[in-house]
Amino acid sequence: MLVLKCQQARTMAYCPYSKFPVGAALLTADGAIITGCNVENASFGLTVCAERTAIQRAVAEGHRHFTAIAVTCDVEDSFVGPCGACRQVLMEFGSEWVVYLSKPDGSYKETTLNELLPYAFSPAHLGKK
Repeated sequence: MLVLKCQQARTMAYCPYSKFPVGAALLTADGAIITGCNVENASFGLTVCAERTAIQRAVAEGHRHFTAIAVTCDVEDSFVGPCGACRQVLMEFGSEWVVYLSKPDGSYKETTLNELLPYAFSPAHLGKK
C-alpha cells in the first residue's frame, strides 16, 4: 500500500525544471499514511523534496512517530534513495524506520534509515560533550 501511495504522490510533483518527479508515502506509528511530492522553485535552493514534504505535512497534522517510508521516482533501472538532506530530516524522528525504495513498476527494495545514513548525527548528540 505504501509503494502504491508513493507512486500516486509522484504524479502530483511540481518539477518543471528537473523533470524528475518524486513521490513519498510515510507510515505513522498509528497507521496513517501521509504523502508528499517534490515541489521545485525557480530559485533552485528553495526546492523541497518529496520526503521532506511528507514529513512536514505529517508534523503539521500532529504526527511525530513513524515506522516506514516509501520513495519512488522515474528511474527504471535502479533503486534510488532519499538525498542526504532528506535522510538527515528523517533521522530527526528516529533511526529504525523501514525504507522502501521503489521503481516505477512497483518493485521495491527494503532497507532501513540506519543503513542509508550510518554514523548519523541525531538529536541524541545534542548536549553531549
